[in-house]
Amino acid sequence: MKFKRKKTGLENLKILNLDDDFSLIKRFIEDDESAFETLVHRHKDKVRNIIFITLGNGNTVDDIAQEVFLTVYKNLKSFRFQSQFTTWLFRITVNKCKDHLRKVKIRNIISFFKEDEEEPGYNISYENINTAEIVQKAIEKLPEKLRLPLLLKDIQGLSYQEIAEIAKCELGTVKSRIFRAREGLKNILEPFRQELMS
Repeated sequence: MKFKRKKTGLENLKILNLDDDFSLIKRFIEDDESAFETLVHRHKDKVRNIIFITLGNGNTVDDIAQEVFLTVYKNLKSFRFQSQFTTWLFRITVNKCKDHLRKVKIRNIISFFKEDEEEPGYNISYENINTAEIVQKAIEKLPEKLRLPLLLKDIQGLSYQEIAEIAKCELGTVKSRIFRAREGLKNILEPFRQELMS
């Protein structure tokens, strides 16, 4: 009598080619370190973009991105293959950004008071600033809970469902936040309509 060996979830994966994310993770689990380097190279720019848009501070991007991929490295062998790798990666990225914001919360409050004293009315000069910078500064003015879904949808191209999984909230909440973010962004950018349309 022949006994069939029980298949694991890893063996049941449909590997499309040697370069898709699941294949790379499988190779890493089998101790191929180069597979992890390929994952980092493939996704590092997306991670850096999320950090930059979320925090609005280019000085911290590389440090936090390094923390993100260090966390991925430590936990990748326990990846369950139940969702896209990018969903898991972006959730880690968002959590690292939240951790950073918690650490600097008091410092930010103090700096806001100083900015108010030096620049009454919170006026920003946009002379000699290109379109990308105008939009970047406008996005930074949005609340974090609106800024992040907008980034993931309109810049990273994720689906509403993927964003809901990353942000750990209901699908309807995601759609509402993205709508409010777009409306808020439109209002902020209204004074620069001519610059943006030219």
